[in-house]
Amino acid sequence: MTVRPATDAELSGPDRAAGAPQPAGTAQPSAPGTAAPDPPRHPLLGCIADDFTGATDLAGNLVRAGYRTTLIVGAREAAPTPGQPPAAAVASAPGPAAGATAAGVRGRGAGETAGPAPGAAGAMPSDAPDAVVVALKTRTVPPEEAVRAALDAHRGLAALGCERFWFKYCSTFDSTPGGNIGPVIDALLAATGAPWTIACPAFPDNGRTVYQGHLFVADRLLSESGMRHHPLTPMTDPDLVRVLAAQTRHPVGLLPHPVLRAGDAALRAHVDRLVADGTRIVVTDVLGNDDFAPLLRATARLPLLTGGSGLALALPPPSGRTPDTAPAAAADPGRAARIPVAAGPAAVLAGSVSDATLAQTAYARARLPHRRIPVDALLDDPEGTVADAVAWARGRAGPRPVLLYSADDRDQVRRAQRRFGTERSAAAVEGALAACARELVDAGFGRLLVAGGETSGAVVTALGVRRFTIGRAIAPGVPWTAAGYRGRTVNLALKSGNFGAEDIFVTAQDVL
Repeated sequence: MTVRPATDAELSGPDRAAGAPQPAGTAQPSAPGTAAPDPPRHPLLGCIADDFTGATDLAGNLVRAGYRTTLIVGAREAAPTPGQPPAAAVASAPGPAAGATAAGVRGRGAGETAGPAPGAAGAMPSDAPDAVVVALKTRTVPPEEAVRAALDAHRGLAALGCERFWFKYCSTFDSTPGGNIGPVIDALLAATGAPWTIACPAFPDNGRTVYQGHLFVADRLLSESGMRHHPLTPMTDPDLVRVLAAQTRHPVGLLPHPVLRAGDAALRAHVDRLVADGTRIVVTDVLGNDDFAPLLRATARLPLLTGGSGLALALPPPSGRTPDTAPAAAADPGRAARIPVAAGPAAVLAGSVSDATLAQTAYARARLPHRRIPVDALLDDPEGTVADAVAWARGRAGPRPVLLYSADDRDQVRRAQRRFGTERSAAAVEGALAACARELVDAGFGRLLVAGGETSGAVVTALGVRRFTIGRAIAPGVPWTAAGYRGRTVNLALKSGNFGAEDIFVTAQDVL
């Protein structure tokens, strides 16, 4: 197979060859002498994220790139039910509450989508999403379960008319020797018919770069970063070719940085050689955002991309759009995506024990009302411990957020893991913070910042949230969102444990 880089025009719209099959619902040519109807709209990009923080991370960057983006929870939410128009599957999931009071609403921005126009049969309305992101919770489940969920999501997104697909995983490649990144890529290669794809976790804006196939976190190899201590997916090998080769049945190759920057012809020749030798997955070096453009040209015809969210920042706006939020204006508060802002006090729920979150917790303890939820207390009396924490938080609700967290330092984490086991300790914290989130929102709290991918998934599941509107970013990869909960709007920020500056728990509310 020969790879031909695409033109700029091809990058900004679907690649439609003459006579190529069209998705269900695509308008047919009009009869001579009649006006051509507006073609039905379908999402161009269908994204499958392996955890909830990764989903909001990608959705936020797509919004910054000018894509109208809907985020929905779970594979089943993506699929139209029998007889349901494709557009309705996205639009029918509950979003932020309608009719919010003026004090609780700042308006609709680029990240929010509307329902189908009255009488629409299968076409999406003019402000329908360009991208749909499905949030799964499959990073640490058994590989066969992760594959099944990803394929369900792919089928649902294909039924919506999505033309390209993106498997989103963490920029620190969170996985184990058994998966789940490799098995899911294998399954999606088969489902999409892609001859090959890239593995591109790099996110330079957050200090994640890849050189000679080795992943760096800031200036440290992945194996020397805090990810080596991750309780569920400790990353002790920075060589992504070697890590991925252990997880996939396909040969894995490398696109090194000198070749990436040598021009399109050299890049094309290198990939052609790899594919001719049987390579199906190509790990890509990326040192800065400028490296994404040649990757986008080389992969413009591939039906499947895989990686982190950094690549999304280099996407041109969808063809025919005049986005409300363009990359050049992403830092302009007057043009950034606006979302409904919920009334009521705020809380921070920190389940992650990454080095970054531990530092953020330490910073916030000196500035916010705070309470630790010890693992031993949770395992001894889970309901009583949660009730005490919620009562404490309600009693201190005020202009500053309250902080509920799981650990002060690494030593507390190690002691709990040795005494109760890693998985049992993590599950106790996730369940407790999810229960706290539900009870706090029921008590009138309107804004929650949640730290940790597994904790975020547990919180979203406990609240029963199915659809998010994407707002402004607090930090790279951490946007505020708005969602509907029992007839009112709540704001959620789902933060990867490794993302954000030291003061993010204290300053996040200033972004709304």
